[in-house]
Amino acid sequence: MFEQLGLIGCGLMGGSFALALKKAGLVKRVVGYSKSPSTTERARQMGVIDVEAPSALLAVSGADLVLLAVPVAATEATFKAIRHLVTPNTLIMDVGSTKREVIDSARRVLRDQVGVFVPAHPITGKELAGVEHADAELYRGRQVILTPIERTLTAQLEKAQQVWTALGCHVRQMSPEAHDAAYAAVSHLPHLIAFALMNSIKGQADGDTYLSLAGPGFRDFTRIAASDPSIWRDILISNREELIAQSRHFQRALHTMETAIAAGNPDALEALIDAASSSRSHWRMTAIKSHG
Repeated sequence: MFEQLGLIGCGLMGGSFALALKKAGLVKRVVGYSKSPSTTERARQMGVIDVEAPSALLAVSGADLVLLAVPVAATEATFKAIRHLVTPNTLIMDVGSTKREVIDSARRVLRDQVGVFVPAHPITGKELAGVEHADAELYRGRQVILTPIERTLTAQLEKAQQVWTALGCHVRQMSPEAHDAAYAAVSHLPHLIAFALMNSIKGQADGDTYLSLAGPGFRDFTRIAASDPSIWRDILISNREELIAQSRHFQRALHTMETAIAAGNPDALEALIDAASSSRSHWRMTAIKSHG
C-alpha cells in the first residue's frame, strides 16, 4: 500500500487512477493538483482526491507515488515543478500516449533521479474528458505498456507492474521507440484519419446533409473524432515523425485501392478488401484470446 498519491492532473485519466487505487485499497491519501483550481475542487468534492494542493510541488510533498496525468506537452514543465521533492523512494509514472518525448524531458530535468520514473501508457480512455467522467473501472481489463529505460530502477519498475496488475490491467513492456512506432500505427493514425474525415465532409457544401444520412457504421468509425482537441493536438505533434511515416503507408494503401476502383477492376478490389477483412478477423480473435 502507498501512503500518498500525488496526483498532478485531476481529469479523466488521473481521476480514474485515484478512484481505482482507492477502490483497491492501495493508497491511504490522495493529494491532487490541477492547473484549473475549479477542477481540483471538483475532484475533492467527488472524493477523487482527499486534499487540494495549491501547486504541483506541494502535491508531491510526502508522496511515495506520483502520477503525471497532464498533456504530453506539459510534461517537462511538470517535472521542473516537482523535481526538488523527488526522492530515491518515489515512484513516478505518467499516462502519456507517446513516450520518447516524455522520457527525453525526464532525462533533462530529473537527471540523476530519472531512475524513479517509469513511463506508462494505459490503453484506455473516453471521448469525454474531465474529472466528471472519472471511473474506478476505467483501467480494469486494459493493457498498460511500460517503457523503462536503461536507468530505470528495478525496484520502481516492479512497483509499477504491481500497481497496474492490482488494478486489473494486463501489463507489457516495450522500448520507447517500439511503443511510439506501434501506437502511431494503431492509435494516432486512426485518430488523424477520423479527424480528417469529419473535416472533409463538413467542408463540402452538402456536408450537413450527408451527415444526417449517416448510420451506425459511420458512427462507430468516427467515434474517436470526438476526442479532446488539446490532448490530441499534443499527441500528434509529439509523435509526428512516426505518425507521418504511418500516414505515408496509409496513403499508399489508399492509392492502391483507388487505382483498382478507377480501373473498374473488381477482382483486384475484392482481393484488397478480402485481405483487410481477414486481417481484421485474425486481429479480433487474437485480441479475444489475449485478454480473455
